[in-house]
Amino acid sequence: MMPKPMRRLATGTAIILGGIVSLNLASTVAIKAIRFTNEAKRRKVALPCGVCRGKGFYICKLCKGNATIEWSPLYDPVAINPCLCPTCDGNRVQRCLNCLGKGYD
Repeated sequence: MMPKPMRRLATGTAIILGGIVSLNLASTVAIKAIRFTNEAKRRKVALPCGVCRGKGFYICKLCKGNATIEWSPLYDPVAINPCLCPTCDGNRVQRCLNCLGKGYD
């Protein structure tokens, strides 16, 4: 059995923390809704990206869509090893750096 002052303190703390959590959750939902509506408005009137032609992705510029690059750790290579492309991770496409993958400017 907890003493009465301790019980009051625990109840007050629980109420305050619950309020903070609920305000945090409500503000997060409101901010996401505002961002979504702003993106929808922007998408309606925006022109498609000129670099990726509205797709959001283009062929990897480092490996040129090959998924591997020729790499050697030495300056004067004795042997060149094919390695997975670090830019596209072997997916052969990379996100457009102009529109950040959104497809519009």
